[in-house]
Amino acid sequence: MLKTYQVKPVTGSIEGTIRPPGSKSITNRALIIAALAEGTTQLTGVLDSQDTQVMIESLNRLGIKVKHDPEKCTILVEGCDGKIPQTSASLWLENSGTSIRFLTALCATGTGEYILDGNARMRERPIQHLVEALKQLGVDLACENDTGCPPVRVKANGLSGGETAISGSVSSQYLSALLMVAATADNPITISIQGNMVSKPYLEITLGVMAQFGVTIDRIQPSVWRIHPQTYRRSVAYDIEPDASAASYFFAAAAITGGSVTVEGLNQDALQGDINFIRVLEDMGCNIEQGRNSITVHGCPLKGIDVDMNDISDTAQTLAAVALFAEGPTCIRNVGHIRHKETDRLTAIANELKRMGIKVEETEDSITIHPGEIHPATIETYDDHRMAMSFALVGLKIPGIVIADPDCTIKTYPHFFTDLEKLCGQSS
Repeated sequence: MLKTYQVKPVTGSIEGTIRPPGSKSITNRALIIAALAEGTTQLTGVLDSQDTQVMIESLNRLGIKVKHDPEKCTILVEGCDGKIPQTSASLWLENSGTSIRFLTALCATGTGEYILDGNARMRERPIQHLVEALKQLGVDLACENDTGCPPVRVKANGLSGGETAISGSVSSQYLSALLMVAATADNPITISIQGNMVSKPYLEITLGVMAQFGVTIDRIQPSVWRIHPQTYRRSVAYDIEPDASAASYFFAAAAITGGSVTVEGLNQDALQGDINFIRVLEDMGCNIEQGRNSITVHGCPLKGIDVDMNDISDTAQTLAAVALFAEGPTCIRNVGHIRHKETDRLTAIANELKRMGIKVEETEDSITIHPGEIHPATIETYDDHRMAMSFALVGLKIPGIVIADPDCTIKTYPHFFTDLEKLCGQSS
């Protein structure tokens, strides 16, 4: 395990091509849906990371047979046709928010008692809104420590159907979790969404994967959705597209160094909303070139922008790194919900930018970055993979940038630093 990683500055612009690993968001959704499906599903192009590993381990603990071949990036899932085999299980999810939220809903479809827990940070991450929504559907479950956070105990007897309401203001994962399991209920489930929905593109990922397995929803009103009982059909081969959030780091590397980086396997029609990070870079001055199965970012002189990042908030930290090399300030707005991620990301961004001597202004849901002289620094990562990957980009131009706890990237991208070095021509 590496305690620190010193980023090697590049001597010029970065020119190269890369294909990031499969999307974590799609992989974990596809695993849940394939588990609920009838028959055996093959997933290809899957991500191998801590977040997907804890999901696979948990599904196996629930009696759903999952065979993972990391070398071939494939997974075979023997679906349970909506009936979880095991009547009891203890699931350990580390700090994987998607896993614990999706699996809490999945366990509600079973018959028996299940415990879901994670590490110290997971015990600070909210899940109460999902718990309350499932309670309205007749599920007996609770946060064991009365904190609104894990551990969660589920005493399940299947989903009978009914009506429920859920907040959209903290995480779209709550609604995604409900949507994926609702089709297994005995009767229709109607979900009312309360407040403004954050990270809406992630809901489109959920609906897109559901549709690929034959399940659809009815939008009665913009904020009222109904799912009728349906069967997920197995997929002979469901291919996972590369992770668009991970791609943002390589697009940003082109922007920061004035180079040209091509990411293969993605285009503007990608299922993941984070592909729209290229539009943010375009607004800052970069040129974007799109192929049928690739996107190239050409770095140009950068200007600061004022941008609402609510829909693509997982790339907010990437933009914070790019903003340091722009002319004029950059304001990242409407991202208060990222305070509930792997760490309080707004405060973490502000702390580390200040550590490098940068002036920032932080509000409850925004941060404004004023470019200035960047000082060498050891960047604290707060056990947050995106802090490590995004702030490493600063070191491509500025000597003396050291990333603390670089191994936190195992959460979603175990080989990130190796891939970054290869792109920069720094390894054989």
